[in-house]
Amino acid sequence: MTQEEKVQKLTNSMANFVGYIGKKLPDDVIAKLEELGQKEDRPLPKVLYETMTRNQKLAVSLDRPSCQDTGVLQFWCKCGTGFPLINELEALLKDAVVKATFETPLRHNSVETFDEYNTKKNVGKGTPTVWWDIIPNSDQCEIYAYMAGGGCTLPGKAMVLMPGAGYEGVTEFVLDVMTSYGLNACPPLLVGVGVATSVETAALLSKKALMRPIGSHNENERAAYMEDLLEDAINKIGLGPQGMGGNYSVMGVNIENTARHPSAIGVAVNVGCWSHRRGHVIIDKDLNITCTTHSEVKL
Repeated sequence: MTQEEKVQKLTNSMANFVGYIGKKLPDDVIAKLEELGQKEDRPLPKVLYETMTRNQKLAVSLDRPSCQDTGVLQFWCKCGTGFPLINELEALLKDAVVKATFETPLRHNSVETFDEYNTKKNVGKGTPTVWWDIIPNSDQCEIYAYMAGGGCTLPGKAMVLMPGAGYEGVTEFVLDVMTSYGLNACPPLLVGVGVATSVETAALLSKKALMRPIGSHNENERAAYMEDLLEDAINKIGLGPQGMGGNYSVMGVNIENTARHPSAIGVAVNVGCWSHRRGHVIIDKDLNITCTTHSEVKL
C-alpha cells in the first residue's frame, strides 16, 4: 500500500468514526444514563431519562445525529514517533471532518472569528482543534475525538486563585460555575476539573479530564476523594436532567492535575452534556483500528 493509499484509508476510517460518535453515545455514557434513570424517583426527571434513552435508539435506527448541535470537532492525539502517518495526521483529520460533515451529515459549526462567515465544512482557522502528546519509541497512535457543542462549552471557565484559597477555593469555584452556568449545558453533566498553576494548563487538563471513562478516578487518592465530594455536592444543587430538577445532576466529576507553583492554584472547568459524544481509537502501525469506547462500531 502506498503512502497516499494509507492516508486515504485512515481518512475514510476517521470520517466514519466521527459520524458514528455523532449518532451513538459511548457505552459508559449510555450505561450511566440508564443507571441514573433507574435510581431517580421523581416523575418528571424519570420521564426525561426515558426520553434520552429513546432519543438514542431513534438516532441509531434513523441514522441521524443524537443532537442537532454536532459541535466543533476536537482531537487529542497521543502519537508515537514511529507511527507511519504522523506527518500527515493533522491534515487527514481535517479532511475526515469535511467528509463526515457531508456524509453524516454534521451541522455547520465553524465560523471564522471576526470575519463572521460559516465555512460550511466544519473546518476553519484552528478547527478542528488538534492537541498532541508525542510518545517516544512507539509506532501506534491513540486518538480521542470529541464533539464540543455550544451548550456544553458555555460553562467553560478558568482562573488562578489567590494565595491561600486552597482546595476550598477550588471547590467554591467549581460549584459557582455549576450554579451559574450548569443549566445551559443540558444536564446530567460529566464535569472535568483541571488543577495546575496557570489558566492555560488548568483549562487543557479540564478538557482532557472529559476523555476519561465515567466511573474512573484520579490516581491520587486525595484527588479521587475530591471527585466524589464534588459529585455529591453538585447533585445536591438539584439541577436534574435538562435542568428540570432531580436527584442527579452529573454523570461524574473527573479531576486532572499537575504539580503547581506553591503560591498559586490554577483551576478550570469544562463539561460534557448528557449527549457526551466522545470516542477513543487505537491505531497500530498497519492501520488496524481498535475502538475502546463503542463496542459495536465498525471502521
